[in-house]
Amino acid sequence: MSQPASTEAYKKEQTFTNYNKEQGEAYAQGRPGYHPTLYQYIIDTHIATGGQLDTLLDVGSGPGTAVRALGVNFSHAIGLDPSESMVATARSLGGATSIAESIRFEVSTAEDLGTSLPNRPIPNASVDLITAANSAHWFNMSQFWTTAARVLKPGGSVVMWMSGKTVMHPSVPSSAAIDAAMDDLEETHLRSYMVRGNFMTRNRYIDLPLPWTLDEPISGFDQSAFVRKEWDIAEDPFACQPGASLDGFEKMFKTMSTVTRWYEAHPDAIGTEQDISKVYRRTIECLLHEAGVDKGKEMLKGAMRGVTLTVKRSA
Repeated sequence: MSQPASTEAYKKEQTFTNYNKEQGEAYAQGRPGYHPTLYQYIIDTHIATGGQLDTLLDVGSGPGTAVRALGVNFSHAIGLDPSESMVATARSLGGATSIAESIRFEVSTAEDLGTSLPNRPIPNASVDLITAANSAHWFNMSQFWTTAARVLKPGGSVVMWMSGKTVMHPSVPSSAAIDAAMDDLEETHLRSYMVRGNFMTRNRYIDLPLPWTLDEPISGFDQSAFVRKEWDIAEDPFACQPGASLDGFEKMFKTMSTVTRWYEAHPDAIGTEQDISKVYRRTIECLLHEAGVDKGKEMLKGAMRGVTLTVKRSA
């Protein structure tokens, strides 16, 4: 299933960038946030390595889920996303910092990091922490690291994390059978809609370019301070998701980039029994019922194998 991400050249992300207003709102409603322990790990790691809590810059922020959770620790917080619809959704949902300042949301790419905004561009050496939640695999990392080196304060941090493929928590009846069925469905229906970024998440960012691994390394980062922390269902609460109904599963499923691309290719199937989300749902329902779960009481609990990468700006 997996393939080295490096075998395919970087291509600009278009799926989420081209979201319309309805898609942006649906994404905000369907995509769950992250475990509080993960957010605390990010803050603790940043502080323990000399990071300050003045300015947070969240990149690829989507509807603002991560920046709202982390922004309460900072005096100032900014969310950047290339999608106007995602930014409009984030602004409608709002958010506040530790000094009750509104979180600022702007349309900008990860490569520019807001440095070219017409109003209040991000200044050099002004940011304490840059975060990227499930988004770095869509970045041109060479350009991102070049700009990050400019806007980060000395001793600042970059924390990127991803939560890859979801599996069923062992507490879910027939969890192994559901996982196997989802693997088969993915191979049959969604494999052809996977792109470079999707494979990078499956590999847990093992080949995500870092400043010192680029063909032309970016100076200004402390390689000796780099920390890679993998999440594993048996060890970390980071991986666990709250329980969800099948309705909740469908909403989350539809936020996946592969599923969005499937819908673009099969507009006539939307809302029918051939709808890919319905196919997944019916398969899971059947397996839960076979395991003795009553109709109307189907609940899922997912877990994700992921990773957190922490990169430090040289002090």
